[in-house]
Amino acid sequence: MSVRHHLKILPEYFKALKDGRKTFEIRHDDRGFKEGDTLSLNEWQDGYTGRSIEVEVTYVTDFEQKSGNVVLGIKKKVGEGDD
Repeated sequence: MSVRHHLKILPEYFKALKDGRKTFEIRHDDRGFKEGDTLSLNEWQDGYTGRSIEVEVTYVTDFEQKSGNVVLGIKKKVGEGDD
C-alpha cells in the first residue's frame, strides 16, 4: 500500500525539482519510505509559500548514507510542475 508524505522543501531545491534537474531526495527515514509512495513537497521559506509539487518514490537506498538517512529516487507525477 502506498502512502502520501507531506514534507517541507527549501526554495532552491523546489526550483531544481520543478525544472527537472533534481531527481532524488535525501531524507531521514522516520516514515518508512517505500517505492510507490507519493511525496507532497511543500515549499518552505519562513513559512509555507503556497507552492507544492507531487512526486512518486521510484527507488529507496540507504547505501553509504548517514545512519538513519535514505536516498529516494523520485519522478514528478504527470502534469506536476509544468506550469
